[in-house]
Amino acid sequence: MAKAKGVRIIVTLECTECRSNPDKRSPGVSRYTSTKNRRNTTARLELKKFCTHCNKHTVHKEIK
Repeated sequence: MAKAKGVRIIVTLECTECRSNPDKRSPGVSRYTSTKNRRNTTARLELKKFCTHCNKHTVHKEIK
């Protein structure tokens, strides 16, 4: 018997400015991992996190 999927899932957060800005300090895209409750938060997650490539706090959005 397979276990049922849990309510909490792991999501990846990616910097929105790194994706769209080619003139940044260093190559690459900042990514974080976090967990969210699938029942309470059905929409995509958006958090302000520190981006090491932009060297400032930017909005990080949930990716697949």
